[in-house]
Amino acid sequence: MARNEVRPVVKMRSTAGTGTTYVTRKNRRNDPDRLVLRKYDPRVRQHVDFREER
Repeated sequence: MARNEVRPVVKMRSTAGTGTTYVTRKNRRNDPDRLVLRKYDPRVRQHVDFREER
């Protein structure tokens, strides 16, 4: 069974410039723009914004 293209896998990269990434899924119908989530970056030991990378 193939994965649905409505919920693709996206890579989230830290805005702190450390190169840390998270991988998540998003719903393209609800979030057509690039996703921004506030998550923990272990290299700087604080929560920072992670932006969707294409």
